[in-house]
Amino acid sequence: MEKDVFCKIVDGEIPAHIVYEDDEIMAFLDISQVTKGHTLVIPKKHYDNFLSVPKELMHKVMDVAQRIGQAQITSLHANGVNILTNCYEAAGQTVKHFHVHVIPRFDANDALKIEFKENAAGINLPALKDEIKKSL
Repeated sequence: MEKDVFCKIVDGEIPAHIVYEDDEIMAFLDISQVTKGHTLVIPKKHYDNFLSVPKELMHKVMDVAQRIGQAQITSLHANGVNILTNCYEAAGQTVKHFHVHVIPRFDANDALKIEFKENAAGINLPALKDEIKKSL
């Protein structure tokens, strides 16, 4: 299997602007910089997405994401932070290696738009709840 771009960064084959690294986790600036300071946090070991990561490692990734978000607020004077991950192409995942976006926000009217629009019309919420609970 060919290595993904994040595995290549971990292996030093592609340069990155690394802001954090330990034995299991790496965080580096996203090359796209949706906003100034946009950082990606990844496990060094390959997992396809959020749904496949062991929970102990997930906790470590989220701990680092939290610390980076706090640093972005302090050092970059961000007014907020988005913490995002995408699972599968339908959800916008473009790199098949689990990663968390830590995106500092400076202005509610910036170019990045994450909108949650009501779409509950015609959905039976009690039945939907039961369906999901059966799989837990």
